[in-house]
Amino acid sequence: MSDDNKSNLPALTKQVGDLVLAGSLQHAEEALSQAADEHGDYAVAEVLSTLPPQVTALHLAGFDGAKTSLATLLVPPKAWAESLAYLAATWPDDMIEDDPERIAENLFNHIHGVVYATDDEDRRHELLAEASATDYGATAFAIVWSLAPREILEVAGEINVRGPHINVHTTSDSDIVPLAVDLAKASEDGWQRSLLELFPDYRNTADLADVELPDDPDEETDFQQRGTRELLYRLRKQVPSVRSMPRRSGRRSIGTDIFS
Repeated sequence: MSDDNKSNLPALTKQVGDLVLAGSLQHAEEALSQAADEHGDYAVAEVLSTLPPQVTALHLAGFDGAKTSLATLLVPPKAWAESLAYLAATWPDDMIEDDPERIAENLFNHIHGVVYATDDEDRRHELLAEASATDYGATAFAIVWSLAPREILEVAGEINVRGPHINVHTTSDSDIVPLAVDLAKASEDGWQRSLLELFPDYRNTADLADVELPDDPDEETDFQQRGTRELLYRLRKQVPSVRSMPRRSGRRSIGTDIFS
């Protein structure tokens, strides 16, 4: 990319950011598409890497696996990872309380849409490794796992015995299972952190191998598992403040006004 084209990036970044904050996601996509036509995909990736993560979250929240988006296809792994926490700020409080599974399903669609937007396995693993490397990333994956805890336990047992880099066989046809296996392949640490976020009593995945959940989810059990709603609120509390823009070890706030 030439120096002249690079000089246009700040203006394009501001244009896209302003459009997203105004709710004009389609116009933001059109601006990115024009940039791709004129300067190549690199220009789009550069813009997406310089947008504030809360803006990236708002942009990507408007797309899922059913919609095509240049941002979904080209968002750099680190930029996407940093935006994950801010997705929690887009969730209505009443929906977290009344329909947490719907939010979790939307989060799964979002993660699945970004991770599997292309057939590039290296990019897929980089996206998963970056996304699971933070506390809020581990919580985001745990929210998805909470939709299928029995299946996740089965996968954890298989991976613990056989390792992630073989064909893991389970009795489940859940779409969540392949994502879990790919996360384990991309980052063993990220996989374990997400698993232990869902099952907080255990300090390593080997301890989970012999755990059995009751058939009835309402049945009393001594085994502690964080529910979907609890995890959604947990991620909400991990939303960084826009004003301080902390990185992984920074101070965190509730984030109720992060877009102000």
